[in-house]
Amino acid sequence: MDPPFEMFSFAHLLAIVTLFLLALLLFFIKKMNLMQFEKVRPLEVLFGISLLVMDIFYHVWMIQAGRWDWSSSLPLELCSISLVMAIILLWTRNKHVYDFVFFAGIGGALQAVATPVLDIGFPHFRYFHFFYTHAGIILTALYFTWVRGYRPTFKGIVKTMIALNILLPCVFTVNYFLQGNYMFLNKKPINGSLLDFLGPYPWYILSLEIVAFIIFSCLWFLFRRKEHENAES
Repeated sequence: MDPPFEMFSFAHLLAIVTLFLLALLLFFIKKMNLMQFEKVRPLEVLFGISLLVMDIFYHVWMIQAGRWDWSSSLPLELCSISLVMAIILLWTRNKHVYDFVFFAGIGGALQAVATPVLDIGFPHFRYFHFFYTHAGIILTALYFTWVRGYRPTFKGIVKTMIALNILLPCVFTVNYFLQGNYMFLNKKPINGSLLDFLGPYPWYILSLEIVAFIIFSCLWFLFRRKEHENAES
């Protein structure tokens, strides 16, 4: 019998606190200027590999457990797409990829960590996979922002919104043919989530666009490069 996951249980709060402490560590690394980029480059690649391997193991586990299904197991959720983009960012350091990981990745992964759509809890592999990959998305974005010196821009918000709206009809089409619910475009999560506050179907999709723009704008405002930093650079 797999252990059930309980929202805001000790295991859930432990994952949130661990993520917060790791983010704090990145912030202090930035403040103390401890990073020597030529030496940590292999670690960036290795972390990307670890995220990829963890996700591959997840799909292997789903197949073995009889859980893998075309209608729900393809990497078409927002966080699944963000995970792929985070891995690419770690391997390529591409600024355009950074924009998507920073805005869509942080926005989606924070919501997922706060209100996980998860049916199996600690100490099952699925628990560790869920929080490791979602934390990995957030920490990758923060690492490139605080340590590598990348900065989000308002143009990056626009590019990310365009990318998401290009993805939407593609995912709608996949959902139609596979009877799926990728990105929750057909219905809300059964166990409840922040989508419950955004109205009934299909209006919550439009509300989600507005909320996404607001969240992206707040992230840009908090992490944008300050004028005095520009003057010093």
